[in-house]
Amino acid sequence: MAQQHRKATEKGSGKIGQIRIIGGQWRGRKLAVLDLEGLRPTTDRVKETLFNWLQFEMPNARVLDAFAGSGSLGLEALSRGAAEVVFVEKSPTANKQLNENIATLLKGNDKPITKVLTGDTIQSLKQLEGTFNVVFLDPPFHQGLLKDCIEGLHTANLVSEGSWIYIESEQSLTVSAPENWQLHREKKAGQVVYRLYRVA
Repeated sequence: MAQQHRKATEKGSGKIGQIRIIGGQWRGRKLAVLDLEGLRPTTDRVKETLFNWLQFEMPNARVLDAFAGSGSLGLEALSRGAAEVVFVEKSPTANKQLNENIATLLKGNDKPITKVLTGDTIQSLKQLEGTFNVVFLDPPFHQGLLKDCIEGLHTANLVSEGSWIYIESEQSLTVSAPENWQLHREKKAGQVVYRLYRVA
């Protein structure tokens, strides 16, 4: 299963692919995704596992999709009842497509709340305010970004007791989480490990 879904750069074929929402109010909806270099949306199988873990946490949640790429995880959260999703992705091209997909789903409604930020995730964390109920951390592999992101979430107080943090990383990487982040779930698929933490 190819799950090493790096986030977008501006290179690529420019062809259109698709992602599918697998649950919630928009279940079965297919959305366009540009084929940008390194953009590998989370597979349906992984999404199904993740959102089974989080099924009771999504309604009315405030969610951060920190390396959004196609926005697959954040859009799934919206479909399942999240009250607000903040997407962060450095690729303007990916974000343009993401905004179009959000507009398609919301059809002019101002609820749920969505924000799409273009820029470096680590720097963007310093500008965000308030705490998030759920955070998706799925950075490009082999770039050493995860450690700084975890520290950024912790020091900026973007998560608090009861918050959930999903982390996807290469299996070779040792993940060091703050002491009050309790490992709740862990699965491996190929060379990828995905983990769910809860802040105690």
